[in-house]
Amino acid sequence: MALSRRKFLKQTALTAGAISIVPRYVLGKGFVPPSDKINIGMIGLGKQSRGLASRFLQQTEAQIVAGCDVWTTKMKWFQDHVSSVYAEHREKADFKGVDVYRDYQQLIDRPDIDAVIVATPDHWHAIPSIAAMEAGKDVYCEKPLTHTIAEGREMAKAAKRTGRIVQTGSMQRSREGFRKACQLVRNGYLGKIEKVLVNVGDPARDYDLPAEPKPAEVDWDLWCGPAPMLAYNHRLAPSSNDVDFWPDWRLFKEVGGGILCDWGAHMFDIAQWGLGMDHTGPVEFIPPEDPKAVRGLKMRYANGVEMVHEDFGRGWAVRFIGSEGSIDVSRQFLESTPENIVTAELKASDDKLYVSDNHYTDWLNGIKNRTQPICDVETGHRSASVCNLANIAYWLNRPLQWDPKKEKFIKDKEANKLRKKKNRSSF
Repeated sequence: MALSRRKFLKQTALTAGAISIVPRYVLGKGFVPPSDKINIGMIGLGKQSRGLASRFLQQTEAQIVAGCDVWTTKMKWFQDHVSSVYAEHREKADFKGVDVYRDYQQLIDRPDIDAVIVATPDHWHAIPSIAAMEAGKDVYCEKPLTHTIAEGREMAKAAKRTGRIVQTGSMQRSREGFRKACQLVRNGYLGKIEKVLVNVGDPARDYDLPAEPKPAEVDWDLWCGPAPMLAYNHRLAPSSNDVDFWPDWRLFKEVGGGILCDWGAHMFDIAQWGLGMDHTGPVEFIPPEDPKAVRGLKMRYANGVEMVHEDFGRGWAVRFIGSEGSIDVSRQFLESTPENIVTAELKASDDKLYVSDNHYTDWLNGIKNRTQPICDVETGHRSASVCNLANIAYWLNRPLQWDPKKEKFIKDKEANKLRKKKNRSSF
């Protein structure tokens, strides 16, 4: 898969003052000396970056030194936000330590940046992530890891080739409730697992928003990037992060994967974890009979376990069903039938899962120790693949056979073409 870079290097940084070297007295108590810090650059400064930036700003062993976006409004928000937090904690009111760029390659080319966070829309995940790895940077990439199955494999290859540490932003793996649910399932507390129900949103659809005038503060050609040139609409990509909705690019197949991918990268990820399928996936996909249906897809693993994309009345959640009972788990609850299953204490002889209580610290620890984090690139790729495969099954509306080892559909050329996408020629 060709991953060409944008020839945009004539653009200059919009502000100066990187903070790769900061005197110890500026840091104050509780801060790690600059030589021990992990310098981070953020690519994609939209609404999702608000929470991400805040979480990494709390990490005293790292510092955000740069950001990149195609919106000048979002560059300004990011610079003000990061600088104000650092100024408050370091008691230096005139702190101006964050550079912002329009071209991600300029950020990646900086030798003082150790690691990169990619929080762009899905269609921009793979290209800068791979470029960052090739430049020797470790990567935190938001979920779903990639927009296509082929991109995911390319990211996994790049991580292996370069030895970079990659964390996928499927942060539910760093929450105790999900970990406990998966440990109970994997250690047989439900008996033999028969079925898993996963409720998340709808499959991706074709872009259909009406055209609106493009704001002057965005490079819209660069926002679309490898995707088709879409008509601008503020619901697709608002100019400000201070809006009361999540941008709708997630809904459309040209730039996102539907809420099926957006939340599926959380909930199908937990199903994969609980079933012990992190390095594989279902082998059969059976869509509902109604071609307009947005629920009802059945997925079967080689061991016979069936996973169904189904609304079982509990919001975005996972239900594991076994011969001895069931477990429902979401961000709001961990419950079982019978009730005593979730209150059971794991035995010393039980298999224990990797423990991460903070998804962001876990990545930084992986960088320092050169160890794999809880949701590494292969795991993130396989969970994203389940979502992308589910989309393909809904779009084609026919049974599909999948070979998880070869990552190919069996005897279906049309389906195999959908494993990848054709980027615009200039990207």
